[in-house]
Amino acid sequence: MKILIMGASGVGTTTLGQTLAKRTSYTHLDVDNYYWKPTTPPFQEKVPLVKRNQKLTADFNSLPKVIVSGSLISWGNEWLQAFDLVVFLYLPPKIRMERLRQREIQRHGEALHTHELIRQTSQAFLEWAAQYDDPAFTGRSLAVHQQWLQKLTCPILRLEGAIEFEQKITKVMALME
Repeated sequence: MKILIMGASGVGTTTLGQTLAKRTSYTHLDVDNYYWKPTTPPFQEKVPLVKRNQKLTADFNSLPKVIVSGSLISWGNEWLQAFDLVVFLYLPPKIRMERLRQREIQRHGEALHTHELIRQTSQAFLEWAAQYDDPAFTGRSLAVHQQWLQKLTCPILRLEGAIEFEQKITKVMALME
């Protein structure tokens, strides 16, 4: 079974994917590990689309049970038919943005104040992420995700709102083989 967990930044796609993989025989793949080149500081240089798609496709196809976390809706139409289940996570903007602010503090610590590039990158990221619920925003947004979800033929589990983490795990595991 192939599962995709997707949603806005800060909703917990990676955490849910990692936890499910730890509790099952599935392998977790996070799209950020394919999207970004490893840099210091992180998240500075993107991997070209063709290369990231080749690497993810190779890893994805080599695994019988895989959980992919993240958004790959702009990576090609082949991903529309690749999954047996898609889990869509949604949180209200206020909760999600507070999570992201806290994550940035945990990730970068004092460097948010002392390292200009990290500060600028973090601020730009938060500004970008805050646009997710804006229907006019054409980047990674709720509207774009909803349009992509409508094209899928596999089951979609929508987990919306501040659902307890263990309840999310239970709901997803009930649909896994």
